Amino acid sequence: MKLDIISLEVFQAVVRHGGVSKAAAQLNRVQSSVSMRIRQMEEQLGEPLFLRDNKRMTLTDAGRNLLPYAERMMTLAREAADAVKTKNLTGTFSIGTMESTAAARLPKVLSQFHDRHPDVSVRLTTATAGALHNRLRGEEVDVAFIAEPVSHKGFKTQPVFVEELCLVAASSFGSIDNSVGLNGKTIIAFEEGCAYRRHLNDWLLDEKVSPGTTLSVGSYLAMLSCVSAGTGFAVVPSSVLSIIDVHGTLKSRKLTGRYSRIKTLMVWRKSFASPKLEALQQVLADAM
Repeated sequence: MKLDIISLEVFQAVVRHGGVSKAAAQLNRVQSSVSMRIRQMEEQLGEPLFLRDNKRMTLTDAGRNLLPYAERMMTLAREAADAVKTKNLTGTFSIGTMESTAAARLPKVLSQFHDRHPDVSVRLTTATAGALHNRLRGEEVDVAFIAEPVSHKGFKTQPVFVEELCLVAASSFGSIDNSVGLNGKTIIAFEEGCAYRRHLNDWLLDEKVSPGTTLSVGSYLAMLSCVSAGTGFAVVPSSVLSIIDVHGTLKSRKLTGRYSRIKTLMVWRKSFASPKLEALQQVLADAM
């Protein structure tokens, strides 16, 4: 029994698009060819891979079991192709990152990477540190920029940035020099899984501050807009404050002690080896 790369590519496309027609369009194949590939795979494996409900196809238990292996094989195929190329790098490079890193740290890095390797298509996605950890483990991204700590035996890490953290509040908020003034006030933060939110919670615990409710937001723009409106307070990297014009509506102070700084790590799977990763490491080294 053999599952070839083309069959796995077809299987992955049908999963991604939820049906044969869209998968066929994406693969530039006729629908009958895609359907035949899926049937052949099911015959080889002796198990149905999809439940067919009208035009929608959903995975069976067997299909769900096969999917991570298919994704791993496709990743290895791309890495193998990259490894034998000695000249221009090509293909897709999937990078996951926290929003703060995407906004304040990566633009110059990715611009230099593009200048050196214009034929590489970079796919950048943002998420919380916790979500990025899961996406990296699930091979949805090739590398990720995640705030410390990262402790997974299957990962390699490289420190790349150090962020100074600032407490921010509206100009009308009252004094933020004394942490006691934060008691009962609303925290504005990203959803659970955000490394900075965890850092903030630990700092508040050490400072013996009992905040009020938490308002979860999805972007720094929303966070700082809510802060400037007087909704509550937040903790953000100073690098983010440096690129956002707050028109004098905010005041800030740097955190002190062990909570004043946090490292951003570039993280990748130990099994992942690619010239694109080496190229990105070189760009980062040159930028430091």
